[in-house]
Amino acid sequence: MAAIDINRNTTGVALPDEVSSEIWSKTLNQSAFMTLAQNSTIPGNGVTIQTITGEPEAQWVDETAAKPVAKHTFGKKIVKPHKLAVIEPFSMEFRRDANALYSECVNRLPYALGKKFDQTILGTKAPGDGFDVLGGCTKVAINSNQYNALVTAEDAIATADGIMDGIALAPKGKTMLLGVTDATGHPLFNELSSDGISRILGANVSVNKGVYVSGKPATVGIAGDFSDARFYSVEGIQMSVSEEATLTTSDGTINLWQQNMFAVRFEVEVSFVVKDAAEYVLLTDGATA
Repeated sequence: MAAIDINRNTTGVALPDEVSSEIWSKTLNQSAFMTLAQNSTIPGNGVTIQTITGEPEAQWVDETAAKPVAKHTFGKKIVKPHKLAVIEPFSMEFRRDANALYSECVNRLPYALGKKFDQTILGTKAPGDGFDVLGGCTKVAINSNQYNALVTAEDAIATADGIMDGIALAPKGKTMLLGVTDATGHPLFNELSSDGISRILGANVSVNKGVYVSGKPATVGIAGDFSDARFYSVEGIQMSVSEEATLTTSDGTINLWQQNMFAVRFEVEVSFVVKDAAEYVLLTDGATA
């Protein structure tokens, strides 16, 4: 039998006579970019979005003088959805005898999609055309003089004609900013705003494990103009369960019917695009090799 199946003898699985209904688990990874970006649906074959790249400029004129003529300039943005998917097999006995643990595993599966989505955006390789990644953006270290570092990030975003309205932090990025004060001595990380939203320099803040990217230096957050970011999905997350498929894995083949197993599949067709990657800054821990 292939090594990846989950059954009652799988290493790490505790199977007492009565499985506890409360299963302690790590905090689920939820997608920062799906939360911060504007969300829309698109057809499966993608869309072409009309963009305005330049605005007409008015001019002062003297009385009776000819008025200036100015025009908008236009561009286009191609958006194509790409599929994210994950399949996990279980034995029939595992579902029967460890039902609470099985349910928890299934509940966690969709978050693998969100984690991969964030990690892809923070990388440098897109899954295909019509999908933007931000791993090549400007980097600003926040390991020292954090206030000035964030002002530097905001200035870079403003230089690109953006407004820093969102910051996504990894837990490590959050701890690097806790206790830091601004030029007036007030806490930089405001977790007690009246509307319940955390803010830094007026930008909404979310904290998410999926934002962390290891390396020298490591990425511990991203700041940018998320009003110009779009997250597209075709029809949301889809779930399917099969008892008869044959799965091909790195460890071999699993015949679900023959081996008295079943598999749960989650998938989603998504894309992510931004108006201009220059409107985003990667926040790093500053550590170098």
